[in-house]
Amino acid sequence: MNMTNLSSGFSKKLNVDAPEFVPSFIQRQQQQATAASVPGPQQQSNNNVSTTVPTYQPSESTTSSSATTAQPSSTMKHTIITKEHLNIVFIGHVDAGKSTIGGQLLYLTGMVDKRTLEKYEREAKEKNRESWYLSWALDTNQEERDKGKTVEVGRAYFETENKHFTLLDAPGHRGFVPNMIGGACQADVAVLVISARKGEFETGFERGGQTREHAMLAKTAGVKHLIVLINKMDDPTVEWSETRYQESFLRDVVDEKTCSWYRGPSFLDYLDKLPSFKRQIEGPFRMPIVDKYKDMGTVVFGKIESGSTERGAQLLLMPNRKPVEVLQLWSDEDEVSHVSSGENVKIKLKGVEEEEVTAGFVLCDLNDPCATGRIFDAQVAILEHKSIICPGYSAVLHINSAIEEVCVKNIIDLIDKKTGQRCKVKPRFVKQDQLALMRLECTGGMVCMEPFSKFQQMGRFTLRDEGKTIAIGKVLRIVE
Repeated sequence: MNMTNLSSGFSKKLNVDAPEFVPSFIQRQQQQATAASVPGPQQQSNNNVSTTVPTYQPSESTTSSSATTAQPSSTMKHTIITKEHLNIVFIGHVDAGKSTIGGQLLYLTGMVDKRTLEKYEREAKEKNRESWYLSWALDTNQEERDKGKTVEVGRAYFETENKHFTLLDAPGHRGFVPNMIGGACQADVAVLVISARKGEFETGFERGGQTREHAMLAKTAGVKHLIVLINKMDDPTVEWSETRYQESFLRDVVDEKTCSWYRGPSFLDYLDKLPSFKRQIEGPFRMPIVDKYKDMGTVVFGKIESGSTERGAQLLLMPNRKPVEVLQLWSDEDEVSHVSSGENVKIKLKGVEEEEVTAGFVLCDLNDPCATGRIFDAQVAILEHKSIICPGYSAVLHINSAIEEVCVKNIIDLIDKKTGQRCKVKPRFVKQDQLALMRLECTGGMVCMEPFSKFQQMGRFTLRDEGKTIAIGKVLRIVE
């Protein structure tokens, strides 16, 4: 998908004074009432935004009254999300333009105003990083801005006509893959950003390139919908070449003068028309914790995988079996009274101290908690490992949002990939490209997990060693 066509309305060039530039369904502050122009330095290919980008226009039937913010009560503001909530994560090789695209989306949908963007542009210019100013909407800490690289998973939100999106911006550098996994495990949809620039596309797909690894990790994390977004088509090495675009073996997706061969929906239109996702709203409450902080109490956040909860509810924090009470709930920074499966939320808890909570813990239904295990049997596919793997081998386990050291206790069987049958001879080791049944032990203690057959999202895992993803697998049985 071509990065140029972020917005819809192909027949019209952008009118920088047009009030319809920011969708009417976004409730805007007073200073945003004046329409703004599309940002984009004319000479910076990393932003890949042209002043010919047309405006994103919702249908006339969508008015400000359809915004998700309800009238505040006398005591506090409560937001009711009336649109379907989807979580999208931007993934891909370092410097593909993920944060820049995310910043552009936030601007196009009115979540970042012109004044703020101009401030980012001035500050970025002072650091000789003019082409990255859009990314500052998501790369908020000083280290990320100084280095021009995303380190932590950026988090923001925006809306289209029919959908409410939580945007997760994952780091692309190979040194921050664990953070990328944490972002992917919260997503419903992954946007794989690929640079069309000569050399960058190829590097991302070589062994060790993050384009290949991120796509695989997203699938392992349970992301079932992948959008491929081609960026930097305006680069001098590309010049909007259809031939270069087709090297990616993708379907034609925009009818623009700069790119007349391009057909199909714009990126925002495509996101808006994504199919509905089936949520486990009626299931027991499950929320893997991705992070926490202290603010007049303990605040945790993550994506709700199953069930729902409300203010005042009693929950159980696993694996330490700590009863807690829900004091406050936030969905995308707005306080709400009720949340359900599929939402990315923050929850203030009573009954537990911040230092007692770790990423990977799971908030559960008080009467139906998730399973925990230290030793478990799993089906493991070895992806990339030069040497053989024998009992005693150690690696790093990524399951849900937990990161733990794991040891191979026993290799139970090899599985024939073609037939799915177990081999007759008991294996002494396993090597690259083989599929095996293994018994694994978490050396750090109990970890929240579920058999894959019972709860898929909490039964998938990744094994990494020496900065590389070496295997993926699923939990078959918890032994103890």
